[in-house]
Amino acid sequence: MSVNPHETDRLRPTYDPAPSLARVLAPLAAKAGIRFNGADPWDIQVYDPRFYRRVLADRSLGLGEAYMDGMWGSGAADETICRIVRADLARELTRAPSLSLLWQGAAARLTSTVTRERAREAIAAHYDIGNELYEAMLDARMNYSCAYYQGQPLPQTLGQAQEAKLDLVCRKIGLQPGQRVLDIGCGWGSFAKFAAERYGARVTGVTLSREQKAWAQRSCGDLPVTIRLCDYRDIEGRFDRIVSIGMFEHVGPEEYRTFFEQADRLLKPGGILLLHCIVGNRSRLVGEAWMSKYVFKKGVLPSFKQIAEASEGLFAPWDAHNFGPDYDRTLMAWFENFDRAYREGRLDRKRYDQRFYRTWKYYLLSCAGLFRAGGAQLGQFVFARPGELRGYRTAR
Repeated sequence: MSVNPHETDRLRPTYDPAPSLARVLAPLAAKAGIRFNGADPWDIQVYDPRFYRRVLADRSLGLGEAYMDGMWGSGAADETICRIVRADLARELTRAPSLSLLWQGAAARLTSTVTRERAREAIAAHYDIGNELYEAMLDARMNYSCAYYQGQPLPQTLGQAQEAKLDLVCRKIGLQPGQRVLDIGCGWGSFAKFAAERYGARVTGVTLSREQKAWAQRSCGDLPVTIRLCDYRDIEGRFDRIVSIGMFEHVGPEEYRTFFEQADRLLKPGGILLLHCIVGNRSRLVGEAWMSKYVFKKGVLPSFKQIAEASEGLFAPWDAHNFGPDYDRTLMAWFENFDRAYREGRLDRKRYDQRFYRTWKYYLLSCAGLFRAGGAQLGQFVFARPGELRGYRTAR
């Protein structure tokens, strides 16, 4: 359990519960060891009695929106969500239909195919909201994916754990000097720069974010790195290695097969594809309601089954590595950085107002709780064409 020392929600005055609705939700919360207006740090402090109706009507979407609107708080929101996920309270609440969720789900399915235009819009909505935010939140290399806290020597800081992750990827793909590497969804160029600096690789990184492209180009300087503003479906060329770190969650279920077909076209004989992504425990066609609406538009977590089916007949899986628990620690480190920067006034309060702060706080802490509860995994998969990879030994 992780209690955030900067959390102030529990210090605010609370309202008396709305008796009838509270009686409906209280027994469910008790299954997760959560009380309304209780003394434990993970207990939910209710500031507005409309909270109960909001949650009963819209479940996880309502819970997140009520937090954004200041209707509730917690001394440790990450642990609150962890307990909710472990107790599977979402399943308990699905018995009653929600018109707003049904409408949102139907609308999401109608627009579920991630076209090039929809992909650009979704990426811009999250990644082009200002590099100053990500510079304050992330490590010095601007890694926006799960760190690896299990390297040798054992990483102690976020930056060390992120470098351990980048080195792990390079070792898993057997990266050699001079090899051509494609980084699909290169972000701010963290892997591209590392692979060029430490392993002498020639890297082409592609992103749909203009902010990321500009930052990555400055960061990589005179290294043999090219950053392109390009959809992965429009990439041309041939590469010895392909790496995709934290991008597959944006592909969309209807395009999973397209992703692997494109990787097959681009990869040289004997090449290796490494896929690093968050993996959901269940196969889904649309993303989680609150996260899709407010954080990652068009984002959907693939399941192990969906990844296996999408790659079948094209690639054989040579290694599958799950270090999901490390994402809890990564997210908590990101939150501490973000929270500190916001409270110290290092972020523009006009651009990132109080509602943004609560939205971003809920995003980071709820995701930490999700991984702590085992509600999602972090998968690194090594793929190669059947029969082309001999004597491969994975790295840890």
